[in-house]
Amino acid sequence: MADPATDTLPRLVLTPGEPGGIGPDVVIMAAQQRWDAELLCVADETLMLDRARQLGLPLSLHPYSTGDAPVQHQPGSLRIVHVRAPAPVVAGKLDTANAHYVLASLTLAAELCRYGDAQALVTGPVQKSVINDTGIPFSGHTEFLAQHFACDRVVMLLVADTLRVALATTHLPLADVSQAITSVGLEETLRILQQDLQHYLGFEQPRLSVLGLNPHAGEGGHLGREEIEVISPVIEKLRREGLSLAGPLSADTAFNQPVREQSDAYLAMYHDQGLPVLKAAGFGEAVNVTLGLPIVRTSVDHGTALTLAGSGQADAGSIKAAIELAISMAHNRAAIAP
Repeated sequence: MADPATDTLPRLVLTPGEPGGIGPDVVIMAAQQRWDAELLCVADETLMLDRARQLGLPLSLHPYSTGDAPVQHQPGSLRIVHVRAPAPVVAGKLDTANAHYVLASLTLAAELCRYGDAQALVTGPVQKSVINDTGIPFSGHTEFLAQHFACDRVVMLLVADTLRVALATTHLPLADVSQAITSVGLEETLRILQQDLQHYLGFEQPRLSVLGLNPHAGEGGHLGREEIEVISPVIEKLRREGLSLAGPLSADTAFNQPVREQSDAYLAMYHDQGLPVLKAAGFGEAVNVTLGLPIVRTSVDHGTALTLAGSGQADAGSIKAAIELAISMAHNRAAIAP
């Protein structure tokens, strides 16, 4: 007879990311506590066991086969799909020989989610420079997953407790941002943000605050016309359809407490407009979420921190928050599944 608790238990697939960084460390650290989910790691078995010994933490690995029923996570253990790293891994050291391993692990984990073997993907930090040094163009998890799932547009959302900031553009030079903000793109981004906040984060009618691009949101056109020509018309169109939108708001005052109390999420126009505020409020505890994918994906908000790898000094707060949010999002997604 099926166990009702097991039937609703989500399986989360974790990718540690750059093997020489703190990704393996924080995955192992997070595995030391109980979770109301199964944690399935896609990684090199030897890497994970060696790093656990280096950290002085217990770790037992249990192989996963397609079709296995999810089993609640037990502290000090991980289910694993073994992907071999071609070169020996040394904590704190980068090696381009392992760049393909990082992408192979991520691709396999994404496929496990695509075909229902796992209900959410939780990613550790990658070293973009190492991947690019091998000749593979790579600008980040968000863009890689969008391409992998053939999504025309995805949205990066950062979450720190009750503060949520999404981005209209992601990893672009500042000089390219204005041209990248188009009416079509902005409308698609706001629709994805609205829909996924409803479906995955439990907001019945999300209240979205949209930042302007220019200082003082353009000052009536005196400091730029993007607000007048692009941002405001899109906001007005979607308001007429029933979306709850405020803006365009001046970014320098938009995060004051009275505005935050009226905002379930913000849409910033570029990476360093909204994320410094969020990371100042919750660095080490924030979660990166990709909206617009056919799967649930959360991630840490930090980099590979090579100098901390293997030292036991890494902070696992962000990956724990990413796991918690992934569990919640997986349950919300299951509740609306046909």
